[in-house]
Amino acid sequence: MAQLKNHNFCGTKRSAPDESDDIMKIDSKKSTAMISSLLEDPAAAIANTRHEFGEHGGVNMSIEASATFTVMEPETMRRMFSGELGPDRDFFIYSRHFNPTVLNLSRQMAALEGTAAAYCTASGMSAIASVLLQLLASGDHVVASRTLYGGTHALLTHFLPRTSNITTSFVDIGDLKEVEKEIVEGKTKVLYFEAVSNPTLAVADIPELCRIGHENGLTVVVDNTFAPMVLSPARLGADVVVHSISKFISGGADIIAGAVCGPAKLVNSMMDLRQGSLMLLGPTMNAKVAFELSERIPHLSLRMKEHCRRALVFAERMKAAGLKVIYPGLEDHPQHQLMKSLANPEYGFGGMLCIDMGTEERANKLMNVLQNTTQFGFMAVSLGYYETLMSCSGSSTSSEMSGEEKELAGISPGLVRMSIGYMGTLDQKWSQFEKALAKLQDMGLPLSNN
Repeated sequence: MAQLKNHNFCGTKRSAPDESDDIMKIDSKKSTAMISSLLEDPAAAIANTRHEFGEHGGVNMSIEASATFTVMEPETMRRMFSGELGPDRDFFIYSRHFNPTVLNLSRQMAALEGTAAAYCTASGMSAIASVLLQLLASGDHVVASRTLYGGTHALLTHFLPRTSNITTSFVDIGDLKEVEKEIVEGKTKVLYFEAVSNPTLAVADIPELCRIGHENGLTVVVDNTFAPMVLSPARLGADVVVHSISKFISGGADIIAGAVCGPAKLVNSMMDLRQGSLMLLGPTMNAKVAFELSERIPHLSLRMKEHCRRALVFAERMKAAGLKVIYPGLEDHPQHQLMKSLANPEYGFGGMLCIDMGTEERANKLMNVLQNTTQFGFMAVSLGYYETLMSCSGSSTSSEMSGEEKELAGISPGLVRMSIGYMGTLDQKWSQFEKALAKLQDMGLPLSNN
């Protein structure tokens, strides 16, 4: 099927097919050289991608809203369906396959993560599910972190075993010996984990996990939704990086989207007419959504730096106030030094923090006062919004897990997950938080679980 060269597509409009050139072959050496030449800083890599201009010379690219595309010669359609002609030379068949606007966003995502290719999807879960269904067959086995987003956990625990006979062993991803022990030779095909775990904020030792995975012939898939720009899993050895673009990358809590970033061979296979999970399952991103997201990525680095700066300040102040705070930027976090060694310079330690209130009742009281009395933030799931969002993970985004599974994953009943926003001034927001603490103390609610 058509091959994806990703962020090295030619910038010209459609030209006549060149009979002497097999344009669908990817030069792997050239592709590798292109990727290795990208600067380590994700913002620099994004800036190094080709800028798309509008149809009439506008500084912004045009939105290609067509579902289907014309050909100039009848023979061209046959050559497109045979895989001989494709989007790298501006030959498009149908927008469920490739759309020029979505393709541009995919180039930006590949640059962000430092991969040879990427493909953007209608949601983060569709990206995750499509990758796993492409990499796995009936009877295959996955080793995965026991601390995952609830939807991913449910996919691996319930849906894939029932529909595809694909099983998963869940492990403490921080115990490298346990990870290796659960790999079944000839059966385990994928090692799956989150760069920073949802919601416990454990940091994965990506290089070591990739070493273990690759020594055992596994494909290492990493969800980097919690730490775009902060961590670059592919640059640290991961084969595939998946995202819920709906979160930090979008930043507006108004779009549902996902992305698969990885080798061109994998992305090509996912778009194959006969065997491709993305092509056949059809989690297509709308071109108008892709345009909106493409306009936001250029300032993602600025947003992430401010999310991270405020999260660190708040975490330090919350801890000083007597709260039990979990944040990779605090020196008492178990993986603080690991995070420090893996993170891209100047991006901090992430925009997420947790406060463990011990019980769900106390967690709910804290959130109620923070939203409805002092206006510090909103009680809502998701993350990466410009306002602070907070939820009690055990009864919300991790509710798909059983009580035992949550206990094994380290998810306390009173764990409040906070996505720290940047709306208003830092001092203004901290004052709102302090007023909430004072209110809780007046109500006789202890701040510490000790």
